[in-house]
Amino acid sequence: MFKFYFLLVITILSTNSLANSIVVLGDSISAAYGIPYDKGWVNLLQKKPLLQSKNYTVINESISGDTTAGGLTRIKQILRQHQPNIVLLELGANDGLRGFPPALIKKNLTELIHRSQQSGAIVMLLGMRIPPNYGKRYADLFYNIYLELAKEPDVYFVPFIMDGVVLVPEMMQDDGLHPNTKAQPIIADKIWTYLTPLL
Repeated sequence: MFKFYFLLVITILSTNSLANSIVVLGDSISAAYGIPYDKGWVNLLQKKPLLQSKNYTVINESISGDTTAGGLTRIKQILRQHQPNIVLLELGANDGLRGFPPALIKKNLTELIHRSQQSGAIVMLLGMRIPPNYGKRYADLFYNIYLELAKEPDVYFVPFIMDGVVLVPEMMQDDGLHPNTKAQPIIADKIWTYLTPLL
């Protein structure tokens, strides 16, 4: 009998001490492309005192060059492995830069959102924009995908996460597409503003 109660107490304590997790599913913007990994916005987010006090772990599942289709091939394993409380979804930019049909991008993002929600995670969609390589109409159609998905039930939305960064040369790498180390705290703080209420 004593052994039973001892195991029960250990189980309860173990359950209560489990860390909460936030998974970032993204591309090079979240994978700290071209800069030291520890300077990236995802790593800066992990250092927020509130996350640490609430026992949250931020898990970066971002891959440079990844697309929404790539995210779909990985999402099942990611959700099963990490069982996240929150998923920060930062994908789509590479689809847009390659001129993929907006309908396809939206379909893939919708599926990523639904699969994450079905696993029990809260989904926060991180808005992205693309340069007008394919014309203003396509660039507008691309961003409208995020605005439309932001209206979906229980989808939390962060508008263009590189606002205030992308048009500032000293905050961008030489390719004009990726933010440098100076920009990372700004991106982290912007996302943090929207993330805090969900904790």
